[in-house]
Amino acid sequence: MAIKKIVKYGDDFLRQPSKEVHKVSKKVQDLIRDLLDTMYASNGVGLAAPQIGEHLRVFVIDTSTNDEPLNPIVFINPKIIKKSGAVVSHEGCLSFPEAYTDVRRYKNVMVKALDRHGKPFVLEAKDGSLLARAIQHEFDHLEGILFIDHVRNRFEADKVLMEHGLPPVEEDKLLDEAEMEEMLKEDGTVD
Repeated sequence: MAIKKIVKYGDDFLRQPSKEVHKVSKKVQDLIRDLLDTMYASNGVGLAAPQIGEHLRVFVIDTSTNDEPLNPIVFINPKIIKKSGAVVSHEGCLSFPEAYTDVRRYKNVMVKALDRHGKPFVLEAKDGSLLARAIQHEFDHLEGILFIDHVRNRFEADKVLMEHGLPPVEEDKLLDEAEMEEMLKEDGTVD
C-alpha cells in the first residue's frame, strides 16, 4: 500500500489510548498493509497503528532475521492474558530514531488477538525472546505507553534522548515496576 510517516516522540498522539476494531474492514486491511510496508521500509521489528497516525488497536511484528523468510504476525484487538518473570531489554523504537536504553519487560507473555482475517488466536512467547519483548512494546503503544516509561535509569535515558534531539523522559509517565525489579534481583539479573 504505502509507506507512512512515523509519529515521533514528543507528539501527544502517541500518549492516547487506541480504540477497539469492530470489523476487519477494507480500511483495517489497508492499515495492516501500511503498517507492514512502513515497518519493513524502516527496518523495524514491530509497528503499532498509533505510530502512523491511527488510533486503532492493531500492531504488526516480524522477528525474522536476514537469512529467514519474512514472517509477519498481525495482532488486532490484542489482550495480554498471562505474564511472568522479568528481563532487562535494550530497546529502541521507530518513534525514537536511533535512541536505545534499558527497560524492564516480562520474560514470558501470552497474548490473545485476532489475525488479519479476523480469526482469533493465542500466542505464547517465552524466555525474554525478541517476540516476547516486541509484543509488550507494541501492545503498550495501543495503551498510550512508551518504552521509556519502563526505563531502568531515567538519567541515562534522558542523556540518550538529548543526544538524539528528543524530549526528556516524562517523569509523570514512569511506571512503578518495583515487583518486576524485585524479580530481576531474585534471578540475579541485576544487583
